[in-house]
Amino acid sequence: MNLALNLVAVRTIIRKEMVRVLRIWVQTIVPPAITMTLYFIIFGNLIGRRIGEMGGFDYMQYIAPGLIMMSVITNSYGNVVSSFFGAKFGRHVEEMLVAPMSYATIIIGHVAGGVLRGLLVGLLVTIIALFFTDLQVAHPFIMISIVLLSSIVFSLAGFINAVFAKKFDDISIVPTFVLTPLTYLGGVFYSISMLPEFWQNVSKANPILYMVNAFRYGILGTSDISIGHAYAILLVFVIVLFTGCMVLMQRGIGIRE
Repeated sequence: MNLALNLVAVRTIIRKEMVRVLRIWVQTIVPPAITMTLYFIIFGNLIGRRIGEMGGFDYMQYIAPGLIMMSVITNSYGNVVSSFFGAKFGRHVEEMLVAPMSYATIIIGHVAGGVLRGLLVGLLVTIIALFFTDLQVAHPFIMISIVLLSSIVFSLAGFINAVFAKKFDDISIVPTFVLTPLTYLGGVFYSISMLPEFWQNVSKANPILYMVNAFRYGILGTSDISIGHAYAILLVFVIVLFTGCMVLMQRGIGIRE
């Protein structure tokens, strides 16, 4: 299939996604900024004073990378699941399917849109964090690569959710009952070294723990897990989820039914 046409298609989908995000910025940008500000005030400032240091840093510094990563994860996922399901619901996904573009192009375009929204919100939350604490980036490459890979993983996961969703309620089930609990139990607000050994081992089955800790290592230089394991897990998830998206598109599951 013509590479030039697919590049045009990718740019078009990404532009559509960004216009959508910026057009309804009151719904897409403002709410996560307000939510994270409240987290910083309540958990970081008020409760953090009583907790003291964690991992050699004051509590506000310690939770800041986790809150940034949490905002990236939820917004990357939310953008793709709502956008692609909206395309299904509005019946204009068929226009993409009959257009001269590959399935990979459709997936990459929507995932790129999710990544851009996730990074945009993440940058905004980082700016907010700087009003509450001082963040010095210890390992810039690790920080940037981890946040990119994590955003890609959850954008792909959001795409799969959108493919299977049959009604608007279906796009909120996974974020509510799976994503939110895993995020809160993923070391955003605490170090797993505080847990008994059994629960430390249970926590290590949570992939978000590796993303949060690797991102924290990129900023603060401290982590509860191996950075190599974090990269391995993220790369495996990217490959598996992208392959899953391609298979679903090729079989027309949730689209041609």
